[in-house]
Amino acid sequence: MKTALLATLCALLTTTLPGCGKQEAPAAPLLDVKVATVLQKEVPIFIEAVGQTRGSTEIEVRARVEGYLQTVNYREGYPVKKGDLLYTIDPQPLAAALARARGLLAEAQADLARASQDVTRYAPLVAKNAISRQDYETAVVVERAAQAQVDAAQASARAAEIDLSYTRVLAPESGLAGKTEVYPGTLVGRGESTLLTNISQLDSVHVRFTIPEKDYLYYARRNQERKARDSAQADQPFELILGDGSVHPEPGKLVFVDRSVDPQTGSILAEAAFPNPGQIVRPGQFSRVRVVVDMKPDALLVPQRAVSEMQGMYNVAVVKADDTIEIRSVKAGQRIGSLWIIDSGLAAGERIVVEGVQKVRPGVKVKAETISIEDAAPTAAAPKAPGKQG
Repeated sequence: MKTALLATLCALLTTTLPGCGKQEAPAAPLLDVKVATVLQKEVPIFIEAVGQTRGSTEIEVRARVEGYLQTVNYREGYPVKKGDLLYTIDPQPLAAALARARGLLAEAQADLARASQDVTRYAPLVAKNAISRQDYETAVVVERAAQAQVDAAQASARAAEIDLSYTRVLAPESGLAGKTEVYPGTLVGRGESTLLTNISQLDSVHVRFTIPEKDYLYYARRNQERKARDSAQADQPFELILGDGSVHPEPGKLVFVDRSVDPQTGSILAEAAFPNPGQIVRPGQFSRVRVVVDMKPDALLVPQRAVSEMQGMYNVAVVKADDTIEIRSVKAGQRIGSLWIIDSGLAAGERIVVEGVQKVRPGVKVKAETISIEDAAPTAAAPKAPGKQG
């Protein structure tokens, strides 16, 4: 009886006695996200390619004679001047070869002197018929043969002198010398000209790269149109983007385009040159080059980190007027610095999530803190969207 009475009382007083009824669950807290308004402005359209840096001139220093390396006479990684001594090779075997060649030259010169004396002595005698003409002509032929022997001996001696001079390896041009490839005691030059080191001229640095055929055609046509329209003489300048994302301060110019397109890759080889004050850029660095080919008015820009990619599809989280989330598919275009051009899927003035993208889901209500695109995306060079060629 008491149990039934208690149950009746709890049913009547549920609204006033918390212990007798079930509490309602508190509302879930709103997600804190940072949002930015889609930026709209005119932006440049680039053609961009990955390349590798090299000196304006790359020189291989090689051993031109065989011998044991005696000394390394330069500091690796430091500038050298034309004519500086870089290496010495043991000169003794070549000095002996030169002495032998000079001895043969002296012997040939003595033979020539005797033959010339015979011709000089026979000339008046043959005129008086004191000797036969055949003896005279034989003496003339012997003199000519002796002269030929002298010429050959002189050439051999000169070659021996040149070989001996090659035991002192001198810098062929001024530039930055690399690490040495050989050390004292190494036998060099046997069977092949051994590579000793490399010298790079870095007052101007070159970047060699390949671009798709259609990009080259687009650039070439736009460049011609610009020259005709603006009466410009120079080609459109190139930019060099280094491995840390920084932009080289000096603009460059296109200095070489290969004569043909590679039929296997459909790309063409090109090279751009950039002034290199301070010689900060070194050979072998992987970098990107880009050139402006057009301007796109009223482009829609969003930070790269606001765009998520899944199986080749690009999405952004749009914050609607009621602060709920809509996940929307977009078509991503070229990257401009750390921003991404959105070709379709967004409208100017819409708000998108730039921080907290991984936490949001469709329909979820968020607590939005508005920041500017510039705050959300610091300027830094970045590659284009996959599959995009400007």
